Amino acid sequence: MDERFKNLPLRSGVGIIVVNKDNKVFVAKRIDNPKDYWQMPQGGVDEGEDFLTAAFRELEEETSIKNVKLIKEIDEMISYELPKNLLGIIWKGKFRGQKQKWFLMRYLGKDEDINIKTKKPEFLDWKWIELDEITNVVVDFKLHVYQLLKEKVKKIIN
Repeated sequence: MDERFKNLPLRSGVGIIVVNKDNKVFVAKRIDNPKDYWQMPQGGVDEGEDFLTAAFRELEEETSIKNVKLIKEIDEMISYELPKNLLGIIWKGKFRGQKQKWFLMRYLGKDEDINIKTKKPEFLDWKWIELDEITNVVVDFKLHVYQLLKEKVKKIIN
C-alpha cells in the first residue's frame, strides 16, 4: 500500500444481499465503472445511524426498493481495501477502504417497482443472477467479500 494512505481509516458501511422469490441475487452495474462489473447495493453509514437503518436507506436510495423483509444480519464485519489507483480519489480521499455490515433481505415486490434512475443515480443497469455467479461479476478488490458472502448465504437459504 502507498505509504501516504496507510493511516487512513476504513469507512463504515453496509451492504445488502437482496434475493427474489427464486433466490436469485440483485446486482447492478455502476455508472462510474465502464467495465463489466456488477455489485450488490452498498453504501456508507451516516453519523448516529445504526447499520440496519443505513441498509434500508441505502437500498431505497440506490434502487427504489422498499418492499423487503430482513432474513438475517451477517454476523461479522467484512472489510476491503481500495486498489492503488482509487486511493485518494474515492470518498474524497478520506478512507483507504470500507468495513461493512451485510444484511440478507428477501424482495417482496415486483421487478417493475425497481428503479435505478434515482435522485442521485449510481447504476446503469441491474439484473437478477444466481448466487454462485456473484463472484464472477464483481470487481477484483471486492472478490474476497463476495466469496465469503456467497458461502454464508448458501447456508441460510439452501
